[in-house]
Amino acid sequence: MDGSRAEILELVRKYHRVTARDEFVPGVTPVLSSGAALDEDDRVALVEAALDLRIAAGVSSRRFEREFAAALGLRKAHLTNSGSSANLLALSALTSPALEDRRLRPGDEVVTVAAGFPTTVNPILQNGLVPVFVDVELGTYNATPERIAEAIGPRTRAIMIAHALGNPFAAEEIAALAEQHELFLVEDNCDAVGSTYRGRLTGTFGDLCTVSFYPAHHITTGEGGCVLTANLALARIVEQLRDWGRDCWCEPGEDNTCFKRFDYQLGTLPHGYDHKYIFSHVGYNLKSTDLQAALGLSQLSKLEEFGAARRRNWRRMREALDGVPGLLLPEPTPGADPSWFGFVLTVLPDAHFSRAGLVSFLESRRIGTRRFFGGNLTRHPAYLDREFRVSGDLANSDLITENTFWVGVYPGLSTPMIDYVADSIREYVAAAGR
Repeated sequence: MDGSRAEILELVRKYHRVTARDEFVPGVTPVLSSGAALDEDDRVALVEAALDLRIAAGVSSRRFEREFAAALGLRKAHLTNSGSSANLLALSALTSPALEDRRLRPGDEVVTVAAGFPTTVNPILQNGLVPVFVDVELGTYNATPERIAEAIGPRTRAIMIAHALGNPFAAEEIAALAEQHELFLVEDNCDAVGSTYRGRLTGTFGDLCTVSFYPAHHITTGEGGCVLTANLALARIVEQLRDWGRDCWCEPGEDNTCFKRFDYQLGTLPHGYDHKYIFSHVGYNLKSTDLQAALGLSQLSKLEEFGAARRRNWRRMREALDGVPGLLLPEPTPGADPSWFGFVLTVLPDAHFSRAGLVSFLESRRIGTRRFFGGNLTRHPAYLDREFRVSGDLANSDLITENTFWVGVYPGLSTPMIDYVADSIREYVAAAGR
């Protein structure tokens, strides 16, 4: 049996090598904006898990949670089926009755940014809370502590914002602001795993942090995400909400790890009701699988390598586009070392070309582009009839909606690909100015 297993896995490695991507051909080979960087070890990890028929959360999931928490220097990690679910769990945890007077209640406010991805905002609304939208700065594409401070009102109870395209917001200052006003801070770290602010990893400043393992992100499990925290009480709530809302903490396939499974009395249930079927929260089933975790463990070993590639590609693009007229180039937040998710560009209002024209040109060359997610989310049909508050104006978010896009820097892009993208941008701008 062991010989058959080894033979199968060696065939998987051979299969991977013969199906490796061909050499880059400009204008023919797609240059994607994002994607997974998968090698033969990743393919073997998936097949090996499949051979064991590990189809639910189990040993690999628990191991990945331990190792990923350790990688970020946090105490607990809980795998989920997506980064969006991670955001939902993180914010929902703050509404738990277990938090007593600190719990968020319907009508309470949560400060967030208008320019971003909707799943940072949706959990606020899904919990009956009120988003308070602030604008971002052009160049860094993050909100500032000053903007957030101005948004805090008498019903504000939390801050939930994302590090923009891998570029950290001023996390230390915003965490201090949250502490000063007794607010919870949720860091949406989905685009920024491995980024640092003032020498400290993003995701470690807030009460909770979330991560996505979708193929576009820093490491992938296919679909998948994670909620992490240093606070064991919050970790317990997250676990309960993720696992149907049940009070029991036994791992799948385990029973009676507390040695009193039939000796609880909770709620108005009869004494001795099976603890495995006592529910302390209105929860979900948002777990992932061991197949995903097996891939995640393989990917996790390459996190530092992937971060170095993202930084290298971003720097090369930045140097190649320096001085191109009509374009606002990205800048890291002062004190930050981003593990970049993408290379963001804003066409200035007085440019002699348009964003639409430049994007069309790039797409015609098989260069993938993406908008800055939803731009100003308050302008989307999903939010037009929802309750929210705007602090200040959203002028930059509106400009981003019209004039901003990004291109890829992920590890799957080679130096010739990065050069091809930069050369294409320079070529279009030069031709448009003639």
